[in-house]
Amino acid sequence: MLCLDNFRNQSFSLKTKEDWEAKAEESLKGKSIETLKSNTYENIILEPLYSQLDDRKAPDYPGGSDFRRGIYPLGYVTNDWKVAQRISYHSVDELKEKLLGGVEKGQTALSFEVSETLFETKEPLKDVLGDLPSTFPLAVNGRGMQSALLALLAEGEESANVVKGYVSSDPLSLFAEEGFIEEDFFKGWMGDIKLANLNLPNLRTILVNTSTYHQGGANAVQELGIAASTGTFYLQKLLEGGMKLEDILSKMIFQFSIGSNFFMEMAKLRAARILWDKITKVYGAKAEDRGMQISAETSTFTKTVYDRHVNILRAGNEAFAAVVGGVQYLHVTPFDDITGSSQQSERIARNTQNILKEEAHLRTVVDPAGGSWYVETLTTELAEKAWKYFQQIEANGGMLEVLKSGWLQEEISSVLTQRNQDIFTRKQSIIGTNVYSNLAEEAVPVKEDVKDSYFAQIDSSAIKIKAIKNNRLSEPYEELRNKSKYIERKTGSSPQVGLICLGELKQYKPRLDFMRGFLAAGGLKAVDSGPVTSLETVKLFISSQETKYFCLCSSNDLYGSLGFEMIKVLRIEFPNRIFYLAGLPEKDLQSQWKNEGIRQFIHIKSNCFELLSTILSEMEVGLDEYTKA
Repeated sequence: MLCLDNFRNQSFSLKTKEDWEAKAEESLKGKSIETLKSNTYENIILEPLYSQLDDRKAPDYPGGSDFRRGIYPLGYVTNDWKVAQRISYHSVDELKEKLLGGVEKGQTALSFEVSETLFETKEPLKDVLGDLPSTFPLAVNGRGMQSALLALLAEGEESANVVKGYVSSDPLSLFAEEGFIEEDFFKGWMGDIKLANLNLPNLRTILVNTSTYHQGGANAVQELGIAASTGTFYLQKLLEGGMKLEDILSKMIFQFSIGSNFFMEMAKLRAARILWDKITKVYGAKAEDRGMQISAETSTFTKTVYDRHVNILRAGNEAFAAVVGGVQYLHVTPFDDITGSSQQSERIARNTQNILKEEAHLRTVVDPAGGSWYVETLTTELAEKAWKYFQQIEANGGMLEVLKSGWLQEEISSVLTQRNQDIFTRKQSIIGTNVYSNLAEEAVPVKEDVKDSYFAQIDSSAIKIKAIKNNRLSEPYEELRNKSKYIERKTGSSPQVGLICLGELKQYKPRLDFMRGFLAAGGLKAVDSGPVTSLETVKLFISSQETKYFCLCSSNDLYGSLGFEMIKVLRIEFPNRIFYLAGLPEKDLQSQWKNEGIRQFIHIKSNCFELLSTILSEMEVGLDEYTKA
């Protein structure tokens, strides 16, 4: 009993941040704690530790003050987010079947792609939807067909009054996507918004869609600044057109794509509400009208063709961030969406949200991220940077002008360049693509992305601008794999690089494993020599291989005692072979190695994409020359 009392009376001594830093530096073996800091694409420095000293003032509960913690006091407990899986279809009958099946299995909003198929059928849209709109809200991006869709929904006074949710469109994002600006388009669009305000009173019709810019490579600061500027642009135009402020705000909804940086994406949604609250407050909106309605979708930018089941994990992480960030509608991308979704993948995507609701219990906890020193600090820093970016857009004339001038496109392109550089050097890993690639995997062809063009065929009043292309981070490596497959089809064997393994297994294995993974990212097969110690054995290995590309793999010590002398001879005896060295020698030795015939050093900071692209391009040229001969 005495021992138990002693145990109960024990306590941990209080530790300071300085104590933690000292302990961390001890485990870092002398390195500074500063090395644990990281910089994001938003130029926000992430600290290794956040404490109460970093506490930022935030509302005590959701629905209060600047809405960062959500727009409802009890969060999802009283206002659950809507499972808005966007349905793809080839016929109206298929759409009808999928809508009915979806609501039976967890779908809580009617979401589908808008295409010409909807308007070519003899069956009226109200018959396709049936009684579903009376129970489930719509969640539809009408794109350039919004006007026609609203007209169909407005048929019949009784049905028009029960339609809720959103059928909206963002002309500015369409302009950016297609590369055309048609300013006269706004007149018809504004007329549709005003008419829908009368005929479809419970439906939101104004969309601020930042997904277009996200797919172009924009960072979170840019997305938020664009959202704020686009929202302000529509607000101002409709006010000038005679609509009341409260009516406009009741018709607006913001759409965001959610990327892979969990905390950044969560903070992005929280910061978005802060910005919109600040803007609408300036316009004189009442507190009850200032809350931002958000529709989110997991990012296509982060998804891959290879090892595509990893997309399930990516989408799950992104969906989790979206929900904790406080969205009202959510679409989860099926894992095989790039190549054409299947019934199984669509089911998994929908059930991802059901799991978050029923098993992760996210709808029963009010703002789980609220009060986190890290999240609150990140939210505040992001909101401050985004506000400055919003001001920068406005200083350059607003959204329409920065698209016309190409300023915004260049801004986004520069961030995409940074992202690409990180995947090229493998500073950022894409599982199954630039790391842990499976050479045996056969990729399914990417489905053709057919989108209706709304502005390309209109009259000469359209202004041509630089379009913002939909990108995926993994595409450059997928192109390498395609090139590799092309060479394999032409030659009958996979493109190869020979790995010369000097010494014993323990001496060459670390770099052998590194090189296998490095080469696999481009679809190149590594053929190793096994342990070799003599020049004659190496010569036999080289002579037996069809490839002209070889790389030395071993320890630094063995490179100095054996490899250096070998390469002198190999360069002379095999003048048509190209030699690489795995690892990075000390600076004063690098020029000596290159002088003796090493083309390039391959190490952890090498530009993997550039190097593999060079090898495959040279192989293609050689293949073409052989074919011509």
